[in-house]
Amino acid sequence: MFWILAVFAASMITSMFFAGDVLHFLKSRPPASLVAWNAFSPLDGIKIYMYLSAAMSLIVAVPFTLFQIWGFVKQGLRKDERRAALKYIPAAFVLIVVGFAFAYFVVFPMAFRFTTDTTKNLGLVETYGIAQYFSFLTNIVAPVSLAFELPVVAMFLTRLRILTPAKLAKIRKVSYMVLVFIACMISPPEFFSHISVSLPFIALYEISVLMSRMVYRKQQRLDVKYKDRMNYGAV
Repeated sequence: MFWILAVFAASMITSMFFAGDVLHFLKSRPPASLVAWNAFSPLDGIKIYMYLSAAMSLIVAVPFTLFQIWGFVKQGLRKDERRAALKYIPAAFVLIVVGFAFAYFVVFPMAFRFTTDTTKNLGLVETYGIAQYFSFLTNIVAPVSLAFELPVVAMFLTRLRILTPAKLAKIRKVSYMVLVFIACMISPPEFFSHISVSLPFIALYEISVLMSRMVYRKQQRLDVKYKDRMNYGAV
């Protein structure tokens, strides 16, 4: 925990030197470029600056955290399982980047367009605070990005023998309901938007089941080989 916090703090301090440029970049692209950002508190600018620096530091902190977790659990793994588990770290990083891209470029514009259209139809004046804008952005991007980690988490837990494909299949209906509920909460209240977000979530779950099954079968074959070698050595 000490090293994780130290790396997070160091990466956050480094991110502060680039947070301003990133903020200007985000402001120059739609949908942010279509509206004016306002500060409703003297601390809004500092809050967003620190918030963005912390978010950028996660790019370094998350892979390092996964590496530390792997270092903790590898003591209970065999040599071949250690090599396989180590591969999950770059995979988790890639998936969270893909999830962020999907959330920011697909889901967030849909939600923002729906809310702004509703505001205009009601005859209201669009005045957006920068803190409220980023809060709205986070509420959409964070859960979608984390949902894209499902395949890696399923594979990792299967490798640790905590999860099995049978367990995932058993809770499939409940998982579908939870994922659809999350998709409906973060997407505009219209059928097309719900489907556009729900289908990728469901696909991710099915990919998780498939990947868990692949790891489980390979694990079973390795267990058989390991037992055969042990029996042969005993003889």
